[in-house]
Amino acid sequence: MRHSNDQQDWGRRSLTSRSGPSAPWIYLALLAAQTAAALTLFWIVFPIFHGLVTHLGEQQMLALSDQVGIVASTALLHCCYWTRLKWVPVTSPFHSVFAAHLLFFASRVSFFFGGALFSAIFFRHLPELDAFPPFAQAFVKSLYVAATLFGLFCYSLELDRFGKAMEDRPPERSE
Repeated sequence: MRHSNDQQDWGRRSLTSRSGPSAPWIYLALLAAQTAAALTLFWIVFPIFHGLVTHLGEQQMLALSDQVGIVASTALLHCCYWTRLKWVPVTSPFHSVFAAHLLFFASRVSFFFGGALFSAIFFRHLPELDAFPPFAQAFVKSLYVAATLFGLFCYSLELDRFGKAMEDRPPERSE
């Protein structure tokens, strides 16, 4: 019994370790993957948003490839974010107040696009609320949109955390 607990403790320590020479590279790789997923989402969603706004009142159909791309990008956003949050510390390769402010700005801008898309979808379908789709279909579509928006929200939080780490000065060494 003691042997089993020792293995569990070791496994827990190895997963929650937030130090080591590869931690900065792991963090940057996870952030790069999140950034690629967010850019892919924007690349896919912008034409959809444009179609919603320019063809008000018309039924918009999403291609299967767009749906798969949105789901895959959203899943990647969530996987990288929650992996980073659980096991990898936020590390900054350098400290710069200006670069941190650029990250804070990028954080806010990244979520503006998600909010704008949600607004367009909501107000586009607001007149149709009297003919609400079946509950299961409405639930799945709502979950789809909410998961995507939440993924973008998590990405904006990650950029905020990275900006904060970049803005903070390392502690002075006493010699």
